[in-house]
Amino acid sequence: MPNSYDVLIVISFGGPEGPDEVMPFLENVVRGRNVPVERLKGVAEHYYEFGGVSPINGQNRALIAALEEELQRHDIRLPIYWGNRNWYPMLADTVQKMADDGVRRALAFVTSAYSSYSGCRQYLEDIERARETVGPAAPVIDKLRNYYNHPGFLEASIARVRSAWAEIPPADRGESRLLFTAHSIPGAMATACRYEAELRDLAGLISEQISAPLWELVYQSRSGPPSQPWLGPDIGDALRRLTAEGVRSVVVAPIGFISDHLEVLYDLDTEAQALAGELGIRMVRAATVGTHPRFIAMIRELIQERLLDQPARPAVGHLGPCPDVCPAGCCVVKSPSA
Repeated sequence: MPNSYDVLIVISFGGPEGPDEVMPFLENVVRGRNVPVERLKGVAEHYYEFGGVSPINGQNRALIAALEEELQRHDIRLPIYWGNRNWYPMLADTVQKMADDGVRRALAFVTSAYSSYSGCRQYLEDIERARETVGPAAPVIDKLRNYYNHPGFLEASIARVRSAWAEIPPADRGESRLLFTAHSIPGAMATACRYEAELRDLAGLISEQISAPLWELVYQSRSGPPSQPWLGPDIGDALRRLTAEGVRSVVVAPIGFISDHLEVLYDLDTEAQALAGELGIRMVRAATVGTHPRFIAMIRELIQERLLDQPARPAVGHLGPCPDVCPAGCCVVKSPSA
């Protein structure tokens, strides 16, 4: 193989796995930002409703297990490590373990599909910060490219959305709406990246493939103060407007996320579903790609691109493939203080 790597590291956001971990985890998330304690306590209640356990770590374990089987089937001998931005296993600890194990070069798969400061650039900074913490023995870590428009991500997303769309009675589909959701980000951050354009590109491809032409891109999980402009409309506002327009059924597809973690379970399955019930509108939520076989195969294909130094970078839509190495000035605008 032209390119030699010792291991793969999966890098994710992280989440608490017990009530005692919730506040320390949230403090890690907002470290360096002026976020009031009372706001953190309000967010903590969302976690406590689920026993203080975020599902994201369990979902990452399932993804790693599925990926290990996929790599083994294709005779790709890359042990998989795992490190998080905000909770254990912490990224710096994992990089230290890699160094102790003699790892010199690693590929990194990040559980974020799109361009933005928080979804891409910040992970690059996390990697470099972890390497600096470990010191000269730290391995070189090369991040795999963003993959929102990889054919495998599209195909897995289509399968999930088509399954949810099938739950709408055929007679009602002509008047139903397909709402694609993603995590809202500050307007200043959005103008410095292709986040919104990438979401719209993928959403249009999915709606075309499942013959659902009436679709919108909406947002969820806003965390900034009202004085700061963030991407919208919010899904709650969209549900109210659609109800007023006489729409009776919606399918909500959280294409901005790769797994059904807490923001999906709380913001959509709890809050948005409750609002839909109050409004009298039927809401069906599509699953995220999770461990869909085509998504797992996509990760393996991204690895093979780099191992085999393949010049082709498969991509669908109108924006072209994301680069292997992000430009120096890409996605540099951070979230403002809360």
